[in-house]
Amino acid sequence: MHAFVFPGQGSQFIGMGKDLAEAFPSAREVFEEVDETLNQKLSQIMFTGAESELNLTENTQPALMAVSMAVVRILQQAMPDLFTPAKIKCVAGHSLGEYSALTAAGSFQVKDTAKLLKTRGQAMQKAVPVGVGAMAAILGLEIDAVTAIAKEASASEIVSAANDNSFGQIVVSGHKAAVEKAIALATAKGAKRAILLPVSAPFHCSLMKPAAETMRAALAAVDIKPPAVPLVANVSAGFVTDPAKIRQLLVDQVTGMVRWRESVLYMKSQGVTTLVELGAGKVLSGLTRRIDAELTGRSVGTPKDIEEFIATL
Repeated sequence: MHAFVFPGQGSQFIGMGKDLAEAFPSAREVFEEVDETLNQKLSQIMFTGAESELNLTENTQPALMAVSMAVVRILQQAMPDLFTPAKIKCVAGHSLGEYSALTAAGSFQVKDTAKLLKTRGQAMQKAVPVGVGAMAAILGLEIDAVTAIAKEASASEIVSAANDNSFGQIVVSGHKAAVEKAIALATAKGAKRAILLPVSAPFHCSLMKPAAETMRAALAAVDIKPPAVPLVANVSAGFVTDPAKIRQLLVDQVTGMVRWRESVLYMKSQGVTTLVELGAGKVLSGLTRRIDAELTGRSVGTPKDIEEFIATL
C-alpha cells in the first residue's frame, strides 16, 4: 500500500520544476497559477534565479509546494482516481510539506496554499530577528538523549527538539547561544556530529509563537475541506481528517516538533509499504530507509520518475 509524502525546507534547488514545466502543460499551469496568485515571478526564481533568493523562506515554502503540486497534477491526469482510499492509504508532509499534502488530498486550493505559505514564510522570518535564533542537526543520538540535552542547555534561553527526522538524526532549534551549548553537550555525550544548519530562523520551537498567531488568523479565513485520504499530522503522528482539527494542528505545527520518524512508523503500522515522495529532492526517501529498512522509499520529481511510477500503477 502506498502513502504519498511531500518534502519540506532543505529540498529546494535552482532548476527544480523546470523539466516538468517544459514537458507537461499541466505542470506549467500550476507554476503560472502560483506566480499569478503571489503576483511574483516565483517560477523564474526556481528555474534560473539566485540561490540566495530561493532560500528566503517566504519563497522556499510556496516554491516547494508548487513543484509537488505540479507532480500531483501530472499524476492525476494519468490517473484521475489516484487520491482515493482504493489507491493510497494516506498523505503526509514534512513541515511546509504538510500543506502540499493537504492540497494534493483536496483540502486546500492551490491559490489558498500559495498565499498561506507566503504568509507562513514571512511570519516565521519576522518572529525572530536574524542572528538571534539558530538550528542544529545532531547525528548519532536518539530523541530522548537530545531532549535531555536541550533541557540542560536551556537554563536561561530556549532550545528544544524541532525535528525528529529518523533514528539518530534530530534537529534542535532556539536561541543561538542555547543551540551552541546543546551542540557542545551533544558532542561531549557522544554525538557523531552536531552542526549548525544554514537556516534563516529557528523553526518549530516556542520562539515561533508570533508566527503561530499569524497562521491562526490566516487559516481561520480559509476553507478547509476533509482530505480525500487521511493526513498523518506532524504534531500528532496519527491520522486526521476533520477540518477543524487540521486547522488547529497546522497552528500547533509552527511551534511544535515535526514527529517524522514516528509518523513513518505509524504509516507502516497502518499497512503502508511504500512511501512515495512527490516533489523536489530525495530527502524523505532517504529518511524512509533509515527509519525502517522494510519500507520502500521512492522519489517522484522528474519526467522520467513520473513515467516510471505511472507504469507501476
